Amino acid sequence: MPFRLTAAALLATSSLALGACATVPPPPPSPPELAAAAAATPQEGAIQYPLTRKMDLIEPQFGENVADPYRWLENDVRNDPEVRAWVTAQNAVTDAFLESLPLRDKFKARMTELYDYERFGIPREKGGRYFYSRNDGLQNQSVLYVRSSADGEGRVLIDPNGWSADGATALAEWSPSDDGKLLAYAIQDGGTDWRTVKVLDVGTGELRSDELKWLKFGGSVEWAKDGSGFYYSRFPEPPPGQTYQSLNKNQSVYFHKLGTPQSADRLVYATPDHPDYGHYASISEDGRWLVVTSSIGTDDRYEVTLIDLARPTAKPRTLIKGFTHNYSYVGNKGATFYFITNDGAPKLKLVAMDVSQASPKVRTIIAEDEATLDGVSMVGGRLTASYLVDAKTEVRVHDLQGKLIRKVALPGIGTAAGFAGDQDDNETFFAFTSFNQPTTIYRYDVASGKASAWAAPKLAFNPDDYLVEQRFYASKDGTRVPMFIVRRKDVTGPAPTVLYGYGGFNVSMTPGYSPTRLAWLEAGGVWVMANLRGGGEYGKAWHDAGRLQNKQNVFDDFIAAGEYLKAQGITGKDQLAIAGGSNGGLLVGAVVNQRPDLFAAASPAVGVMDMLRFDRFTAGRYWVDDYGYPNKEADFRSLLTYSPYHNIKGGVDYPAVLVTTADTDDRVVPGHSFKYAAALQAAGTTGTDPLLIRIETRAGHGSGKPTSKIIEEAADVYAFFGHFTGLERSR
Repeated sequence: MPFRLTAAALLATSSLALGACATVPPPPPSPPELAAAAAATPQEGAIQYPLTRKMDLIEPQFGENVADPYRWLENDVRNDPEVRAWVTAQNAVTDAFLESLPLRDKFKARMTELYDYERFGIPREKGGRYFYSRNDGLQNQSVLYVRSSADGEGRVLIDPNGWSADGATALAEWSPSDDGKLLAYAIQDGGTDWRTVKVLDVGTGELRSDELKWLKFGGSVEWAKDGSGFYYSRFPEPPPGQTYQSLNKNQSVYFHKLGTPQSADRLVYATPDHPDYGHYASISEDGRWLVVTSSIGTDDRYEVTLIDLARPTAKPRTLIKGFTHNYSYVGNKGATFYFITNDGAPKLKLVAMDVSQASPKVRTIIAEDEATLDGVSMVGGRLTASYLVDAKTEVRVHDLQGKLIRKVALPGIGTAAGFAGDQDDNETFFAFTSFNQPTTIYRYDVASGKASAWAAPKLAFNPDDYLVEQRFYASKDGTRVPMFIVRRKDVTGPAPTVLYGYGGFNVSMTPGYSPTRLAWLEAGGVWVMANLRGGGEYGKAWHDAGRLQNKQNVFDDFIAAGEYLKAQGITGKDQLAIAGGSNGGLLVGAVVNQRPDLFAAASPAVGVMDMLRFDRFTAGRYWVDDYGYPNKEADFRSLLTYSPYHNIKGGVDYPAVLVTTADTDDRVVPGHSFKYAAALQAAGTTGTDPLLIRIETRAGHGSGKPTSKIIEEAADVYAFFGHFTGLERSR
């Protein structure tokens, strides 16, 4: 697996409820005003929230006086005892409420049963060895295995489950050398985005002395063909006390020679005059070229620089200039380089160019299609192209001139991923999943087109008991928007429903299986995913229609989805809950402010809630491509219209809200959720439904979270939804 995180993935997350963080020191005694309390107030059943200190802070911005009374909650919980005490107090109130929910223990028990099945990752062959991940069911972290043949017996290579007592230290990305003798692997502690890389001897299992730090976001490890070392991207070490909050700038490409300290690594490519540029490197399969792809945000707008590794004195050559279009490197045959691009093709196409020419001409290999091109790989002398057709995967195989050879027969309507490998491989592997189909790994013969199951799960449920359908509905402006509706086949009338959305950063929401979600479906609930504008399901135009000045379209799409579900009798009065994470947390926060009457419950997870200060922390600076610049007046005025933190109003009957975050999420810093929850609790809502925040410890923005924490958080969220949508009463 390449160590690569796409620009869009700097914010994306797909879990229902995600937490974050790393080790937190024991909290000091809580000051009296923060003492946790869950006692009833004179209004029967109401919750007494911890009092939160308010600052008299008002800042003029473009003629507007913007209040920020809870800015102190932005401080790092590791370093600020007052914030730490606030977290402790909030969790005590939330835990007391969640413990009272009858479905909590039932969901936890059933989710544990549903998680207890063998799961595999997509294998990757190098040097005749097959590397893959496996989880026996309830292991907190998946284990890395190696085989000497595709059908051989696996041997444990790395088991991260002993790395920490709570299971929150994860094996993240990994990359074998070309001869399969060495493995570089990344360690992710407590869910942070930071990575520490080490090197293992595959044959002996011995750990080498190499250790690299400060890798993050596209810090790909690309092995030199002779195995002498590898190229990687890293950031400078953050200032003391700012590891989890400081802006990520000056990412540079280095070469690490095995057996040497990181301080001796050779700087290969950097842009000190442009600290906002990010860079990651790929080595061409023939070993001749280092391909450096540079970005400046979350948009797929790249510069591409070639470094000729056969000529050590040659200067880097910028092949694609200007950060205007997507040019994603796929591979090369000699001097012919293949790229995916949206240059003149909003739904993307595959092009090639001869880099031996001084001014290479671009020629189309696979033309733009009605479907959206999602990825291309070069394996076995073929081009395997993956498409999205109404948010569902379709895979087509072409020759190197672009002629269609065949379509890959997939098991059904769902999501396929993988198809990686080398150009002389005769096989590749892919994964397939759907809402009612756990991931199965398939081995694919490139020449014949035959696919066979390589690792299939044994299930504790019958997929045929569930109905997966796709419908289309009209948004506020008439735009046709797709949604997936999943339910038990015998659930035919209005039922408690969870509506999920994301809508941003060109990220496509596609079918996938979740054991925690299945527990909700088993209990008689409905689960719906709307493919909102702002995503990548229909290419650039779909993305553009849901960002910057068009961001309100995303909220309109989501609100229209809720109205459609009620009008069609999928769900009824007081039966609709909404969920979303990260950019989806922003979505949930915004629509709760705009249409509090439409929803019975809401759970914004690790959300971007303060749209006027998001760009001041960690990865937030990248997100201006979708949100705009808070320091530019036109963008500021647009952001202020929907910023969840700034649009909470007093005297409103808000639905029940369970905010989820973690105390040291270093993707979307938890101060966003802290401030939002404090403002919501102080708003003076006219209703009695709780407005709570659940703050996880030693988790992250999503990746690396141990199985036990996933189950606990999902049980809390679904029990909360079940209580307020009536599922609890129907059981």
